Amino acid sequence: MSRYRPPVTKSSPYITPAGYRTLQDELAAIWRRRADVTKALAAAAAEGDRSENAEYIYRKKELRGLDRRIRYLQKRLPALTVVYETPADQHKIFFGAWVTVEDIDGNSACYQIVGPDEINPETGHISMDSPMAKALLKKERDDEVMVMTPQGEKWFCVVNISYSVTSC
Repeated sequence: MSRYRPPVTKSSPYITPAGYRTLQDELAAIWRRRADVTKALAAAAAEGDRSENAEYIYRKKELRGLDRRIRYLQKRLPALTVVYETPADQHKIFFGAWVTVEDIDGNSACYQIVGPDEINPETGHISMDSPMAKALLKKERDDEVMVMTPQGEKWFCVVNISYSVTSC
């Protein structure tokens, strides 16, 4: 009996030029890593009995993971739309914007709205599909936005909007 999995919602196909280069570099690195794993797998297979060969089993599992990621990237990269231009109205929040927000307690945070393939909480990159980004899109400076979080409603004020690379 199989376990039912509901279909995954499609993520937005947009990406920044830097994010696209990162994915291309990752694909090239995985292909290089795959060549090394294939050599190690062949060496482990030559040792004899494969059923009790931990190295062989580990390398097969590693190769499956690499192949899965390669397939994903080869399908995803052509489907992505690289956004090179900044919007004409830079006083509003759109894709690629660096946004500084402040909550009611005076804590400020800086986010860049990017595609779902390049999110990174450590650098402040949030997906345009996230609740925070959806609430911020098309807002202007000094606008207040409400974001539904697991803890409930949170209110933020837009402090700054910038489209330069290092704005926060």
